[in-house]
Amino acid sequence: MSDSFKDRQWKTLDKDLKRLSQVGTAAQSVSRPLVGVGISLAFIIAAALAAALVTGNTPGLLFVMAAAAFGAYMALNIGANDVANNMGPAVGANALSMAGAIAIAAICESAGALIAGGDVVSTISKGIIAPESVADSATFTWAMMAALLGAAVWVNIATWIGAPVSTTHSVVGGVLGAGVAAAGIAAVNWPTMGGIAASWVISPFLGGVIAAGMLAFIKWKVVYRDDKIAAARVWVPVLIGVMSAAFATYLAMKGLKHLFDIGLGHAALIGVLVGVLVGLVSVPLIRRQSVGLENRNRSLKVMFTGPLVISAGLLSFAHGANDVANAVGPLAAIVHAQQDGEVLGQVAIPVWVMVIGAFGISFGLMLFGPKLIRMVGSQITKLNPVRAYCVALSAALTVIVASWLGLPVSSTHIAVGGVFGVGFFREWDAERRWRRMDQTLPQAKRLAPEERRRRKLVRRSHFMTIVAAWGITVPATALLSGGLFAAIMALQ
Repeated sequence: MSDSFKDRQWKTLDKDLKRLSQVGTAAQSVSRPLVGVGISLAFIIAAALAAALVTGNTPGLLFVMAAAAFGAYMALNIGANDVANNMGPAVGANALSMAGAIAIAAICESAGALIAGGDVVSTISKGIIAPESVADSATFTWAMMAALLGAAVWVNIATWIGAPVSTTHSVVGGVLGAGVAAAGIAAVNWPTMGGIAASWVISPFLGGVIAAGMLAFIKWKVVYRDDKIAAARVWVPVLIGVMSAAFATYLAMKGLKHLFDIGLGHAALIGVLVGVLVGLVSVPLIRRQSVGLENRNRSLKVMFTGPLVISAGLLSFAHGANDVANAVGPLAAIVHAQQDGEVLGQVAIPVWVMVIGAFGISFGLMLFGPKLIRMVGSQITKLNPVRAYCVALSAALTVIVASWLGLPVSSTHIAVGGVFGVGFFREWDAERRWRRMDQTLPQAKRLAPEERRRRKLVRRSHFMTIVAAWGITVPATALLSGGLFAAIMALQ
């Protein structure tokens, strides 16, 4: 056998092996999403079976099992969509790897839900439907199931198209649509709905303004200074103290209010004390960390990475404590209505219901969260630890300001609004610096207007997609849940 013939055989074999490798890679990329779907279905079925085991011979057992499945489905979608707002900036800034962010978020979300998730939840989300308007428990059960399923389907669609939406608003829309279908439009508390609608604008605007203001302050006091490291030694401990005060107040108000009866004044006092203590402790740590750092912007990122990681974990804890009710609130209401045969404004949340919510959020994050984490962290605008820190701090400060003003806000809108605020501030700051340079450069060396437009730092396509998704969340979920309730009643 000649050498040339052997060479041709080896080349043919190499090509065949390469084709097989490509087929295998393609098969893996196709099957990977199916693995997530399979695990999700297994979790939903396990939640339904667990509900049957725990509730035993409860009247309406099939209703409870179906509601548990829908609640598990909603929790999975909250994990896939909502948690990205807390972890996206840290991942986009390269302060955390995707795996590290998912691990921290899963632990903190579950801890927040189980430790501080509360033992009582409003059955009619945000009080938008009067409980007495839905008299019999059977109609109420069907309405809550339609609300839960409609909200979950909408959040699933939003995750699929890559739009971070408010799961709180999704549940509000679901309850609104199912409540109107069950009890009529007169049952709606329209002033409450007006406040919720106002939060669509208030939340992202406040988040964006505060994040942009924090970034402007850091640039003014640190980034644009001749000796950046010396300025950082002075101001980074102050900023860490502010962050600690904000998060201590935030957690006292939102994450720990279920454990302790605490008002805004006492929460603010706790925050100030914690902020001063942490700020003083961080002074020697920052001085030690700054030794040997070069006088450049890249060195500043080192000092903000640690606070950013801690803030992401704290945001996840508070989110788990508050938003788990979006998944388990209607489920708890259905369980109570089936067991006691009555409709109440508030009901206790059984431990097993809270566990479904906590584990569902964690599974949804691990299986489907990376898509939205990348969207929030890197696809809207470019983030680094300094900018991401401003977004995280903005989330805590905005909730405090909104609570002080008595305004309903969405954590999703605040966080994403903070990302937009940072991005638009960077555009304004870059334009300002270009204009200043134009005054010293000849016409031939100036950037053309077309080039300036091309260098926009916020992706307008993502901006429009997200804003549109926010605007239609409540109407979309209301139509979905109302249609589901009407279809259920028609089949009976």
